[in-house]
Amino acid sequence: METYLLALGILDSGTRLAVPLLCACLAGLYSEKAGVVDIGLEGKLLGAAFASATTALATGSALLGLMAGIAVSLMLSLVHGFACITQRGNQIVTGVAINVLVAGLTALLGHAWYKQGGRTPSLEGAARLNEIQLPFAATLESVPILGPFYAEVVSGHALPVYLAFLAVPLTWFLLYRTRWGLRIRAVGENPAAVDTAGISVTRLRYSAVLACGLLCGIGGAYMSVAQAAGFLPHMTAGKGFIALAALIFAKWRPVAALWACLLFGLLDAAAIRLQGVVLPGIGEVPVQAIQALPYVLTVILLAGFVGRAIPPKASGVPYVKER
Repeated sequence: METYLLALGILDSGTRLAVPLLCACLAGLYSEKAGVVDIGLEGKLLGAAFASATTALATGSALLGLMAGIAVSLMLSLVHGFACITQRGNQIVTGVAINVLVAGLTALLGHAWYKQGGRTPSLEGAARLNEIQLPFAATLESVPILGPFYAEVVSGHALPVYLAFLAVPLTWFLLYRTRWGLRIRAVGENPAAVDTAGISVTRLRYSAVLACGLLCGIGGAYMSVAQAAGFLPHMTAGKGFIALAALIFAKWRPVAALWACLLFGLLDAAAIRLQGVVLPGIGEVPVQAIQALPYVLTVILLAGFVGRAIPPKASGVPYVKER
């Protein structure tokens, strides 16, 4: 039973760590299905985290912080959309520019406003998104096997966690069971055919980019007002890029993206648990090696287990309407 509870602890930690990855991965899925490559997921997560923390600190409301994070992420998505869709700029360069801009701007503003090296003061009370206890969690905790799983892993998470996991079936339904989803997938494969049918390619791609911004906003807000108690410079630590790797690993499918992000989250949780542990024949593993483990395994998984991953045909290609 003790081993089972330890496993539940790692699963619970992995679930929490997977949430920003899942939000960014699904965000990239919407964008790339419409033919817009978004390298700027990292910047959107970071910008949303900063806006959420500063707004929650100023207003004392975590929900206002969440809304501010979503608003900033949507604004960055519109900037990306304007550069790539309207102006037909290079999508990779635009995404990288957003990452660099947000990383520098958040650190600069954080230092200028709070004089704490770019970080915000700690959030407390209503300024943080509190954990939600699901019905009967305390009652069922004494039930063997399933009770601790429900109480420890399913219950006791902040609102963005449930929103992120709810977004998986919702994304599947929107993309594969609605007219909008059919058109999004079509514009990512053959935008000229969609245009010939009298449907606006620009409007469809903007809608997908805004969906991307919404999800990145939720993921970034979760990091600063729920998972942590404030903003730290570069607190995303490459999660936007790992989300892109998870998207490729999942081959642009929403349900597979969920399992890929959970896998990366569990790897991250296991790496945290290994810090300070003495391994037979090795001794105590350096902290730096443990922290690098999820990224090393990301490369290994992509190199050895993905197989042939084919993105949408029009992904990364600006659409120029024929006259």
